[in-house]
Amino acid sequence: MNFAKPLRAAALLTAVALIPATTAGFAQVESQVSPEFAKFFAIYQQVKANYVQPVEDDVLIKGAINGMLAALDPHSAYLDGAALERLETMIDGKYQGLGISVQMDDGAVKVVSPFKGSPADKAGVKAGDFITHVDGKLVYGLELDEAVRQMRGPAGTSVRLTLFRTGRDEPFDVSVTRGTIELEPVTWELEDGGLGVISVNEFSADVGKDVNDALNDLKRRNGGRLSGIVLDLRRNPGGSLEEAVALSDLFLSRGQIVSQRGRGRYDTIYYDAESKYPGDVAAGIPIIVLIDGGSASASEIVAGALQDHRRALVMGERSFGKGSVQTLMPLARNAALKLTTALYYTPSGRSVQEGGIEPDIRVPQLSDPDAVKRAKFSLRESDLRGHLVNEVDLADKELENDRQTDPRFTETPEQLKEQGIEDFQLTYALRTLRRTGPALAARN
Repeated sequence: MNFAKPLRAAALLTAVALIPATTAGFAQVESQVSPEFAKFFAIYQQVKANYVQPVEDDVLIKGAINGMLAALDPHSAYLDGAALERLETMIDGKYQGLGISVQMDDGAVKVVSPFKGSPADKAGVKAGDFITHVDGKLVYGLELDEAVRQMRGPAGTSVRLTLFRTGRDEPFDVSVTRGTIELEPVTWELEDGGLGVISVNEFSADVGKDVNDALNDLKRRNGGRLSGIVLDLRRNPGGSLEEAVALSDLFLSRGQIVSQRGRGRYDTIYYDAESKYPGDVAAGIPIIVLIDGGSASASEIVAGALQDHRRALVMGERSFGKGSVQTLMPLARNAALKLTTALYYTPSGRSVQEGGIEPDIRVPQLSDPDAVKRAKFSLRESDLRGHLVNEVDLADKELENDRQTDPRFTETPEQLKEQGIEDFQLTYALRTLRRTGPALAARN
């Protein structure tokens, strides 16, 4: 996130604060401010004077701010108290709880994604699940922070979640034992045939360095070189733009990585490969990038950059489609404005807003028995109320691609389980590297 001096926001707050707190009529207020602010203040006065119960100023002002930002896009928000603390906790990457990313969807708590290896992930919570009850208490209609507070708790304690899942007729309960969530941004494994699998779970500080360290460790364990790399960005909700650039720079010797274009002259920025590391640290070996509907923001920047430069084959499912940049503007010690200030574009000039990144080879997650049913109702940027509309309408075409069935992928979850395959997308990527690795290298 970028931090900017909140001049425009501060001016707005000052304008509101300078309006006299009297029972002056609409005409008197209108002479001091614009007609729109005059309407707002007149309604504020009526609520203060005539609502059935007394209402504190902070409740009304916060409601007005939230309503104003909700009229913009799903990612602009006013953060204070618990909401700001929750954001800071997620940035720190360490807390006690379930390990899921959730958001409100018409009053319901919807799972965006469980973090890999988290208690929720191990208990079988899936992206797209609706959490209706926590320990038997209905959470529909609650503020998101209150619902999250009920799910959080000391490590070692259990919580019962009632889930509604697309494809199942009835809600069902899942018991999850809370744990200490210490998100590991980067993990890696060496597979047969000298293939490295590097999983990037979030774009927090030093991810570029961590991936470089992972690559060096994999090389060392395989006698100094690798035959190919799978860069796994599935279920990665994003994070730092700078780290997305740093990661892309590892595998690109030159050229543009991403551009950020905003409303003001200083909001347009171009990020190029700077060869902080000497050229392509992978020395041209083939790379497959795995993405899915949970790959968002910074993940899409990396996938788009490597795809446009033909440095990697992108495989999996269409990504989330969050092509906007948010700036966090501190307003006070315990309050901040998270405001959408720009859109980003891949090197070829594509905006992934709404449409996301379409993989070069679409590979469904056949090993998940509910994946196909959930995919029809999966939550992406284009499903969010008030999302920014792409300049080029790609959503309908890409949604149609999501519905198509590839005749190559017909194995059932039961058949894959008999073969010992728990992650079909990863298995298919590794098979592809073993079978066509030299051709993929020549493609670059």
